[in-house]
Amino acid sequence: MIELDRRDDLDPLCPHCRTEQKRLFFRELRGALGKRYLYFCSACRAIVGVSHRKGFFMG
Repeated sequence: MIELDRRDDLDPLCPHCRTEQKRLFFRELRGALGKRYLYFCSACRAIVGVSHRKGFFMG
């Protein structure tokens, strides 16, 4: 089992530019089958994640 430890004293690092992330930008992507969110670094604007697609009827 993997343990989770809450760490509010640390900020994550961007995997691309290695800067501490105190803020992430996001952009909504809409398509015929639902919407997703694209998350990117506020320093280098590299993509750090994409949300899972929500179904058409789920909003």
